[in-house]
Amino acid sequence: MSNVILPNQYRNYCVFDKNVIDKKANANNIPLIKQELENPANEEQVIENLYALNVILDKGNDKNKVAELYPILSKYNDTKSPNIQTFLAGIYRKTKVPDAFGPLVKMLIQNSINPPQNANFDPTEEIGGAILDYLA
Repeated sequence: MSNVILPNQYRNYCVFDKNVIDKKANANNIPLIKQELENPANEEQVIENLYALNVILDKGNDKNKVAELYPILSKYNDTKSPNIQTFLAGIYRKTKVPDAFGPLVKMLIQNSINPPQNANFDPTEEIGGAILDYLA
């Protein structure tokens, strides 16, 4: 069960249970994260696991272990969820998995043609930043 509170019209960011993230955001838990991303219960669980991967990457030691999850992460490349797009773009930006560049461009184009409805922030900003990092 996830304790994620999604963005709303008053708050343009997710709220996570710090205790859950502290437990998950550890390279030893990557197999658990992988399992939960393969068969998520809901969008909140996906977002919680993507956020945990971002925290692992921010710690700086497990980039290759997270990059190895690309085959699992890629199943979300076609998502319309601005929340999932934002966290995926952040992971791809940090790991620079070559196969993720095309899906990032596709997300950017998709969002330009059909902007996300009911989004409380612009995921295109993170996606564009990730693309610029790839090109840098």
